[in-house]
Amino acid sequence: MNRLFFLNIGIALCFSLCSGLAADTEDAVKFLRSSVDEVLGVTNRITDASTVVDKLRPVLKKSVSFETMARRSVGPGWRQLDAAQQKRAVELFTTLVIRTYSSQFTPGEKPQLLFKTALSPAPGRVDMPTVAVYLGSKYDVTYRMEKEGSWKIADVVIEGVSLVANYRGQLDAQFKKGGAAGVVNSLEQSVARPK
Repeated sequence: MNRLFFLNIGIALCFSLCSGLAADTEDAVKFLRSSVDEVLGVTNRITDASTVVDKLRPVLKKSVSFETMARRSVGPGWRQLDAAQQKRAVELFTTLVIRTYSSQFTPGEKPQLLFKTALSPAPGRVDMPTVAVYLGSKYDVTYRMEKEGSWKIADVVIEGVSLVANYRGQLDAQFKKGGAAGVVNSLEQSVARPK
Protein backbone atom coordinates (compact mmCIF):
# COMPACT_ATOMS: atom_id res chain seq x y z
CA MET A 1 0.00 0.00 0.00
CA ASN A 2 2.88 2.39 0.76
CA ARG A 3 4.36 1.74 -2.69
CA LEU A 4 1.05 2.53 -4.35
CA PHE A 5 0.73 5.73 -2.30
CA PHE A 6 4.24 6.90 -3.28
CA LEU A 7 3.66 5.91 -6.92
CA ASN A 8 0.49 8.03 -7.00
CA ILE A 9 2.32 10.95 -5.37
CA GLY A 10 5.12 10.60 -7.94
CA ILE A 11 2.65 10.57 -10.83
CA ALA A 12 0.85 13.61 -9.42
CA LEU A 13 4.13 15.51 -9.01
CA CYS A 14 5.25 14.59 -12.52
CA PHE A 15 1.91 15.70 -13.97
CA SER A 16 2.11 18.96 -12.00
CA LEU A 17 5.69 19.63 -13.16
CA CYS A 18 4.86 18.79 -16.80
CA SER A 19 1.78 21.03 -16.67
CA GLY A 20 3.91 23.82 -15.21
CA LEU A 21 6.53 23.44 -17.95
CA ALA A 22 3.83 23.46 -20.64
CA ALA A 23 2.29 26.62 -19.15
CA ASP A 24 5.72 28.25 -18.92
CA THR A 25 6.44 27.36 -22.53
CA GLU A 26 3.10 28.73 -23.66
CA ASP A 27 3.67 31.98 -21.70
CA ALA A 28 7.17 32.36 -23.17
CA VAL A 29 5.89 31.86 -26.72
CA LYS A 30 3.14 34.45 -26.14
CA PHE A 31 5.74 36.86 -24.78
CA LEU A 32 8.01 36.35 -27.81
CA ARG A 33 5.19 36.71 -30.33
CA SER A 34 4.04 39.91 -28.64
CA SER A 35 7.61 41.26 -28.56
CA VAL A 36 8.18 40.44 -32.23
CA ASP A 37 4.87 42.05 -33.18
CA GLU A 38 5.85 45.19 -31.27
CA VAL A 39 9.30 45.35 -32.94
CA LEU A 40 7.79 44.80 -36.39
CA GLY A 41 5.12 47.40 -35.67
CA VAL A 42 7.88 49.92 -34.96
CA THR A 43 10.09 48.98 -37.91
CA ASN A 44 7.15 48.96 -40.34
CA ARG A 45 6.47 52.64 -39.48
CA ILE A 46 10.08 53.80 -39.86
CA THR A 47 10.86 55.68 -43.05
CA ASP A 48 14.23 57.12 -42.04
CA ALA A 49 17.02 54.63 -41.28
CA SER A 50 18.73 57.13 -38.95
CA THR A 51 15.84 56.86 -36.44
CA VAL A 52 15.75 53.05 -36.18
CA VAL A 53 18.01 52.81 -33.10
CA ASP A 54 16.11 55.45 -31.12
CA LYS A 55 12.73 53.95 -31.98
CA LEU A 56 13.72 50.34 -31.24
CA ARG A 57 15.66 50.98 -28.01
CA PRO A 58 12.62 51.22 -25.65
CA VAL A 59 10.92 48.23 -27.27
CA LEU A 60 13.99 46.02 -27.09
CA LYS A 61 14.82 47.06 -23.52
CA LYS A 62 11.41 45.70 -22.44
CA SER A 63 11.99 42.34 -24.13
CA VAL A 64 15.71 41.65 -23.84
CA SER A 65 17.73 41.12 -20.67
CA PHE A 66 20.79 43.09 -21.72
CA GLU A 67 22.23 42.75 -18.23
CA THR A 68 22.15 38.93 -18.46
CA MET A 69 23.64 39.07 -21.96
CA ALA A 70 26.41 41.47 -20.91
CA ARG A 71 27.28 39.42 -17.80
CA ARG A 72 27.47 36.19 -19.79
CA SER A 73 29.34 37.83 -22.63
CA VAL A 74 32.07 39.04 -20.29
CA GLY A 75 32.13 35.59 -18.70
CA PRO A 76 33.95 34.75 -15.46
CA GLY A 77 35.67 38.14 -15.45
CA TRP A 78 32.32 39.84 -14.76
CA ARG A 79 32.83 39.42 -11.01
CA GLN A 80 36.05 41.45 -11.26
CA LEU A 81 34.17 44.53 -12.52
CA ASP A 82 33.05 46.87 -9.76
CA ALA A 83 29.41 48.04 -9.66
CA ALA A 84 30.11 51.19 -11.71
CA GLN A 85 32.03 49.20 -14.35
CA GLN A 86 29.24 46.61 -14.54
CA LYS A 87 26.64 49.34 -15.01
CA ARG A 88 28.75 51.03 -17.70
CA ALA A 89 29.40 47.69 -19.43
CA VAL A 90 25.65 46.96 -19.54
CA GLU A 91 24.91 50.42 -20.97
CA LEU A 92 27.59 50.09 -23.66
CA PHE A 93 26.68 46.49 -24.47
CA THR A 94 23.02 47.48 -24.81
CA THR A 95 23.87 50.30 -27.21
CA LEU A 96 26.17 48.07 -29.24
CA VAL A 97 23.63 45.23 -29.60
CA ILE A 98 20.70 47.54 -30.37
CA ARG A 99 22.75 49.43 -32.95
CA THR A 100 23.94 46.19 -34.57
CA TYR A 101 20.41 44.73 -34.57
CA SER A 102 18.87 47.96 -35.89
CA SER A 103 21.34 48.19 -38.76
CA GLN A 104 19.80 45.04 -40.22
CA PHE A 105 16.51 46.80 -40.99
CA THR A 106 15.81 48.54 -44.28
CA PRO A 107 12.92 51.01 -44.13
CA GLY A 108 9.99 49.72 -46.17
CA GLU A 109 11.11 46.08 -46.04
CA LYS A 110 9.00 43.80 -43.87
CA PRO A 111 10.59 40.70 -42.38
CA GLN A 112 8.58 37.60 -41.56
CA LEU A 113 9.18 35.29 -38.62
CA LEU A 114 7.94 31.71 -38.85
CA PHE A 115 7.69 30.03 -35.46
CA LYS A 116 8.62 26.38 -34.98
CA THR A 117 8.02 24.22 -31.88
CA ALA A 118 9.27 25.68 -28.61
CA LEU A 119 11.56 23.63 -26.39
CA SER A 120 11.99 23.88 -22.62
CA PRO A 121 15.49 22.62 -21.74
CA ALA A 122 14.99 23.47 -18.04
CA PRO A 123 12.40 25.08 -15.78
CA GLY A 124 12.32 28.82 -16.41
CA ARG A 125 14.00 28.45 -19.82
CA VAL A 126 12.42 28.21 -23.25
CA ASP A 127 14.15 28.07 -26.63
CA MET A 128 12.02 29.21 -29.57
CA PRO A 129 13.41 28.20 -32.97
CA THR A 130 12.19 30.35 -35.86
CA VAL A 131 12.92 31.01 -39.49
CA ALA A 132 13.36 34.68 -40.37
CA VAL A 133 12.62 35.58 -43.97
CA TYR A 134 14.05 38.95 -44.97
CA LEU A 135 15.07 40.50 -48.27
CA GLY A 136 14.67 37.16 -50.03
CA SER A 137 16.88 35.20 -47.62
CA LYS A 138 16.03 32.75 -44.85
CA TYR A 139 17.83 32.56 -41.53
CA ASP A 140 17.47 30.09 -38.67
CA VAL A 141 17.06 32.15 -35.51
CA THR A 142 16.53 30.70 -32.02
CA TYR A 143 15.45 32.95 -29.19
CA ARG A 144 16.62 31.74 -25.79
CA MET A 145 14.29 33.07 -23.13
CA GLU A 146 14.54 32.98 -19.37
CA LYS A 147 12.06 33.85 -16.67
CA GLU A 148 13.41 36.73 -14.60
CA GLY A 149 10.15 37.53 -12.86
CA SER A 150 8.78 37.96 -16.37
CA TRP A 151 10.07 36.40 -19.58
CA LYS A 152 13.08 38.03 -21.23
CA ILE A 153 15.25 37.15 -24.20
CA ALA A 154 18.64 36.10 -22.78
CA ASP A 155 20.38 35.12 -26.04
CA VAL A 156 19.75 34.92 -29.77
CA VAL A 157 21.30 32.21 -31.92
CA ILE A 158 21.49 33.12 -35.62
CA GLU A 159 22.50 30.40 -38.06
CA GLY A 160 24.01 28.43 -35.16
CA VAL A 161 26.02 31.35 -33.75
CA SER A 162 25.08 32.56 -30.28
CA LEU A 163 25.19 36.33 -29.81
CA VAL A 164 26.41 35.84 -26.23
CA ALA A 165 29.11 33.32 -27.22
CA ASN A 166 30.25 35.57 -30.06
CA TYR A 167 30.69 38.56 -27.74
CA ARG A 168 32.23 36.36 -25.05
CA GLY A 169 35.02 35.40 -27.43
CA GLN A 170 35.82 39.10 -27.85
CA LEU A 171 35.22 40.39 -24.31
CA ASP A 172 36.87 37.51 -22.48
CA ALA A 173 40.01 38.13 -24.55
CA GLN A 174 39.86 41.83 -23.63
CA PHE A 175 39.47 40.92 -19.96
CA LYS A 176 42.52 38.65 -20.09
CA LYS A 177 44.55 41.47 -21.66
CA GLY A 178 43.38 44.45 -19.66
CA GLY A 179 41.14 43.30 -16.83
CA ALA A 180 37.89 45.08 -16.03
CA ALA A 181 39.08 48.36 -17.53
CA GLY A 182 39.99 46.51 -20.73
CA VAL A 183 36.42 45.22 -21.09
CA VAL A 184 34.86 48.64 -20.59
CA ASN A 185 37.43 50.26 -22.89
CA SER A 186 36.77 47.68 -25.61
CA LEU A 187 33.02 48.30 -25.41
CA GLU A 188 33.56 52.08 -25.49
CA GLN A 189 35.72 51.74 -28.61
CA SER A 190 33.12 49.52 -30.32
CA VAL A 191 30.31 51.98 -29.57
CA ALA A 192 32.46 54.93 -30.72
CA ARG A 193 33.08 53.38 -34.15
CA PRO A 194 30.93 54.77 -36.95
CA LYS A 195 27.79 52.72 -37.62
